[in-house]
Amino acid sequence: MKATISRKGYFSSAHKLYNPQWDYHKNIEIFGKCAYLNYHGHNYEYIVSLTGKINPETGFVFSLQKLKNILHEEIEELFDHKNINLDIKDFSIINPTAENIVIFLWNRNKKKISSNLHLKITLYETKNNFVEYDGS
Repeated sequence: MKATISRKGYFSSAHKLYNPQWDYHKNIEIFGKCAYLNYHGHNYEYIVSLTGKINPETGFVFSLQKLKNILHEEIEELFDHKNINLDIKDFSIINPTAENIVIFLWNRNKKKISSNLHLKITLYETKNNFVEYDGS
């Protein structure tokens, strides 16, 4: 039998959406207030879901305690109260859109999750705006 387990988490970060190949006016035209020079912040929420077979010995798809520890290390310690553009090396050359952030999170966490489990991450940038990524 298969099941899906999920864990929700939170972090607060600042970022700026900006393409350095464009001038400021084009960045504002495309990214709006998200391109303001002094950055802006979000209270992000994420949901990490793992789908796989239930282990008959433990009754788990994956230990939720182990998942909690992985997410704390791989997401919250890295992103919470940080400026994504300035504090996270990868985003010095990648525009920190929600799409790029969720793919980055998926790649970091997939390394810590068994390959026989299907990983999906949903990242809420705001209450109404969110993106999902499952490696496809």
